[in-house]
Amino acid sequence: MRFFILRGIIALVVGYFLFPPHQSRAERPRPPNIVFILTDDLGYAEVGCYGQKKIRTPCIDQMAKEGIRFTQFHCGNAVCAPSRCVLMTGKHAGHAFVRDNRSIKPEGQTPIPADSVTIAKLLKKQGYATAAIGKWGLGGPGTEGDPNKQGFDLFYGFNCQGQAHNHYPTYLWRNDQREGLDNDGTLRGKQHSHDLFEAEALKFIKVHEDQPFFLYVPFTIPHVSLQVPEDSLEEYLGKWDDPPYWGEHGYLPCRHPRATYAAMVTRMDRSVGRILDQIKKLGLDENTIVMFSSDNGPTHDHSGGSDSEFFESAGPLRGLKGSLYEGGIRVPYIVRWPGKIKAGGTSDLPAVFYDMMPTLCDLAGGPVPKETDGLSILPTLLDKGEQKKHEFLYWEFPSYGGQQAVRMGDWKGVRRQLQKGTVTTQLYNLADDLGENNDLAAQHPDIVARIEKIMKEQHVPSAIFPLPTIDHPAK
Repeated sequence: MRFFILRGIIALVVGYFLFPPHQSRAERPRPPNIVFILTDDLGYAEVGCYGQKKIRTPCIDQMAKEGIRFTQFHCGNAVCAPSRCVLMTGKHAGHAFVRDNRSIKPEGQTPIPADSVTIAKLLKKQGYATAAIGKWGLGGPGTEGDPNKQGFDLFYGFNCQGQAHNHYPTYLWRNDQREGLDNDGTLRGKQHSHDLFEAEALKFIKVHEDQPFFLYVPFTIPHVSLQVPEDSLEEYLGKWDDPPYWGEHGYLPCRHPRATYAAMVTRMDRSVGRILDQIKKLGLDENTIVMFSSDNGPTHDHSGGSDSEFFESAGPLRGLKGSLYEGGIRVPYIVRWPGKIKAGGTSDLPAVFYDMMPTLCDLAGGPVPKETDGLSILPTLLDKGEQKKHEFLYWEFPSYGGQQAVRMGDWKGVRRQLQKGTVTTQLYNLADDLGENNDLAAQHPDIVARIEKIMKEQHVPSAIFPLPTIDHPAK
């Protein structure tokens, strides 16, 4: 109870500064536009400001110089759909509806329920125009999880994650209509989906420049297949030994996989720059907050021809996509808002996708749902007021053997192979062991007991995404 009271007080204080109480709703200044750019499988260290050496990301690096960069920010889960569910609904993976990738025929993934409280629904109530442009993955066309039924006025892109495995698709969805493209569904085509997403995002900003807008841009880059237009590929051709990938590890083949991967990230970076330029050109710079992140860690080595080891995509972190070690869930997070967020800042606040719902509600001046597991990080962004911190962060993931993870201060507890009956908890001190190499469980049974208590309390069994070992523990 004290937790919710304190959170309410913080929201009131922040709201006081953003929207003084003596002003009526009509008199209050226009709330800020919100742009959330989400990349797909971009690793913690795949942009320059997080340590990348081989791939150029000048626009994202400049965004960090002009805003704040978080060093301990985490996504919602270890793969696409469940991570995006956490982001959109503000609930951690222990009771979020979608907890794994799961395809539904004829097209799409497990839909979030019709009564889901989403960021888009909440911002729409505050008068925002809303758009999702890119990859959805939370409910096929016409289902209750369809983005148009979850608060988005406009959806354009891949509804189904499987369709997104080719960046030259034969069609994209515009709301409930399939729009055919000038591609034949093979390795190359005339219309690269990423370029279409960029153009649609720029158009949305222009059309809605005179009203508050929430633009969610879940780009599909750098998720495989490895495909990029020639004008971006030229920059990286011949830079490294780069043997062809013939498709032996899934997805489409690629003649220059390392150069193509790097070019994809740099092309995505260019789009970030163009979005920021559009905002500035329209005079919206000081009333638009832009956030940049990734849905999970970098993809498995050689999956689809990718090479996370070559690019050191996870930096010093252990694990990749699909893992609840830090490499699978610690992601870049950069926020820019000229005049409101101090330039060149860095924060080591542990934060997570489910913090986005209360943060964006505070920005919009609306109420924060009680159901969210998140805490507003607006005090950290604005450097005003007291920042409430989580007692713990929680994840679970039924795939890749079945996993749970808890972060409690600098302590990190990890369980693996839950689908095989294993319930052993590993323990790491992230302050001293960022790479999670030294299991300290035997030395700190009291810490392990506290973490295991959290794991038990935070897991709500799901019939769709079961974890049998902990759903029905052996007596």
